[in-house]
Amino acid sequence: MTSTAENEIRQLIERWIPAVRARDVDTITAIYADDILAFDAVQALQFKGKAAYRAHWQVCMEHCPGEMVFEVEQLQIHATPELALAHWLNRCGPAEGEGAEDKTCYMRASVGYRRIDGQWKVIHEHWSAPFDMESGAALFSLRP
Repeated sequence: MTSTAENEIRQLIERWIPAVRARDVDTITAIYADDILAFDAVQALQFKGKAAYRAHWQVCMEHCPGEMVFEVEQLQIHATPELALAHWLNRCGPAEGEGAEDKTCYMRASVGYRRIDGQWKVIHEHWSAPFDMESGAALFSLRP
């Protein structure tokens, strides 16, 4: 049986995905708490605060021109009335035309939520890619 909190988080994620595809940084970051601590797979070790993470999202969106694939798979949500954790595999990358080479990859996402003033806000977000320990290269070809 799914709890009300789990359903609320699922709906929040479902509304967030189109904002990412549309590169709408304001809507993407609207769900972040002002004091979010984020670990992303690129650019910096960590991002402290909504303004810093918003600036990072802006750079990422400018780096990925054209139509985008952004699909959540294997979503799991664990929630209480005040705290929630979601994790998933995220297929992302450029959308290619029919017959073109698939250049998407899978990333791992873990997101922590807290109810603040009656609204769910992201307090921690972590994106990562597995890597080869010998070469240090990211393993973007892995598939679930």
